[in-house]
Amino acid sequence: MIQEKHQFAMNGMYPSTFSTCSKEGIPNTTVISQVWYVDEEHIALSFQFFSKTRRNISENPLGYLSIINPMTMDMYGLEIEFVRSETEGDLFDDMDMKLQAIASMSGMEDVFELKAADIYKVQNIKDINL
Repeated sequence: MIQEKHQFAMNGMYPSTFSTCSKEGIPNTTVISQVWYVDEEHIALSFQFFSKTRRNISENPLGYLSIINPMTMDMYGLEIEFVRSETEGDLFDDMDMKLQAIASMSGMEDVFELKAADIYKVQNIKDINL
């Protein structure tokens, strides 16, 4: 399902947005520091400090992610479902190292802390170019 053109949009050059909804139907959208390709059916999002997003996912595991391919400016919308959180291991370590690089380039070393690599199954990907 996830193709190479989608992977280019996961390199962090342009911010991605992640939308969730509470069990009461109240939406929340936040900017994501990292979208990480795991395999052709899964991605990982960096869990740093979104308490409202985290609460929404615990109540409703479905979310919507928008990504941009920096080579073509094509936009994609991913319908995703939460699977699990990882707080150690190779994926967590790789994401943490990249997050620390992002933090040092933006002067926010004391602010960015990876709490978990949240794994999501990609249910659907749509081209959302206008």
